[in-house]
Amino acid sequence: MVVQHGIKLAVNIISTHFGTLVTKVCECLLRKGTFNLPEIVRYTELPVQQVKHSLLVLIQHNCVQPFVYKNEEDQGHVPRGTHYKVIFENIIHRMRFPKFLAIVSEELDKECVELLEGLLQHGRLTLEQVILRAISKRNEGDRAVQDALRANFVKLVDAHYVERCPASEPIANLQDEGKNPSTRKRGAKSAKFVQIESAEEQAMTSAIPSERFVVIANTGADVTSERNTSENLSNVAVGEKRKAFEMDEGTNAMMCEKEVLWRVNFEEFVRHLRHKACAASVTSRLDDGAGVILKAMLEATRRVERKIKIEKSAPLSEDAIFGEVMKTDEGRTMAPTQEHVRVALSQLGCHPNSIGTEETYSVDLKNIIEIAQNSEIESLVSKRYGQEACRIFRLLSRKDEPMETDKISDTAFIEKTEALKLLYNLWKDGYLHMEKLFAPPYSVLLLWRVNKILMRDHVYDEMCHAALNLRLRLAHELEQEREILQLPKDKRIGAPGKRFERIRKINILLESSLMKLDEALMLFHDF
Repeated sequence: MVVQHGIKLAVNIISTHFGTLVTKVCECLLRKGTFNLPEIVRYTELPVQQVKHSLLVLIQHNCVQPFVYKNEEDQGHVPRGTHYKVIFENIIHRMRFPKFLAIVSEELDKECVELLEGLLQHGRLTLEQVILRAISKRNEGDRAVQDALRANFVKLVDAHYVERCPASEPIANLQDEGKNPSTRKRGAKSAKFVQIESAEEQAMTSAIPSERFVVIANTGADVTSERNTSENLSNVAVGEKRKAFEMDEGTNAMMCEKEVLWRVNFEEFVRHLRHKACAASVTSRLDDGAGVILKAMLEATRRVERKIKIEKSAPLSEDAIFGEVMKTDEGRTMAPTQEHVRVALSQLGCHPNSIGTEETYSVDLKNIIEIAQNSEIESLVSKRYGQEACRIFRLLSRKDEPMETDKISDTAFIEKTEALKLLYNLWKDGYLHMEKLFAPPYSVLLLWRVNKILMRDHVYDEMCHAALNLRLRLAHELEQEREILQLPKDKRIGAPGKRFERIRKINILLESSLMKLDEALMLFHDF
């Protein structure tokens, strides 16, 4: 579910990056859901050509995925035409581009950062376009330089930070209503809605190409050569391209560079940040050793993860874990023994599972994330309402059943009147759920509990609101001092110099606050 301030934040990001028209189309999809072209035109009241152009921009930058519906058994109830689904997460990821570049800079090198920056800026490019963009920024672009760029691009693909673009219009198959067990007992409208939502998810999954991380580089070729860029493929008729693709390895590589579109794989970056957050949480809650061992385990099993929000890590034996720890710089500095590994696994709550003749261990990542979320919420409650309110909230969050006001007061050692006041404030702001129990003859008991799902959505909505306010304040400050920011360095003296220094400090403060807040946004939505 997309929260209201999450929609406003996404709209602000699109508005900043692409302007008013694209924003209007994107906001329509965010608020109304999946639509076809006539529906978007009707709701936005924009000319068809402007809507088409806006959709192309959003698709180019991976913010919208087009697809078509299909139902072989009941063609009369299939929505017609190409439909467009907005990808909320990809819009929010646009705030995280600096983080993604920092990860590649740390793991790979600056040349890879340059190639990734081109894909982040343009959304989708062929390998040839990536190379041409890179050499346009240099004074040289001979074949040796181009081959080096190809090698760096292959590094990005091998690390799964870059992937082939999904199919342009995958098919969403609508199953017969009576055959779908999840919708059989629902009303007709509700059942159709659930079916469509499920079909959209299947279409998004089916759009992922089977050769997602396969790249064939045309080593030794010169992309700047007119003969290489235009003549080679133009001489191959459309019907002959497949034969040429199969017969000639050079043609295969050339077509791969010219025709296959590539984009940044946000999923891999989010996985990296999730693992980093888990390790940081364990380090702060337990000790450095447990954090190093968890980090090594997650790095070893990263490639076998099929989705981001896995509940448990892939199983590893104790010897394999020890070997992975010793591969890391932190592990070698720590100089662990097998006993250190056993103690850390016990701290992490790992219990051995027998697979064949050896015992393996998996880490409960879902529990680590939930503990981190609870800690973040408790910190928020403590700052906003005080330590006593935090004590009440912690008590209720660890209970699976509602508690009566008197019992909360006695357990938390807080006077009843004060406890009732704090409970009311927490309920009013969406952190607690209240139920009234009418007891004979005239008394009313108030029962309080934490609805964790609704409460986390509420906290995420508040964080999106805060992120939006920070972005608006930053934009306002930069607009106010636009003339000062454009002054050349030699004229930043006296009063203009002081104003420039002031806006520079404000920019650093707001940007750093936004990046810190984004870590919490990811914790509650992406992890």
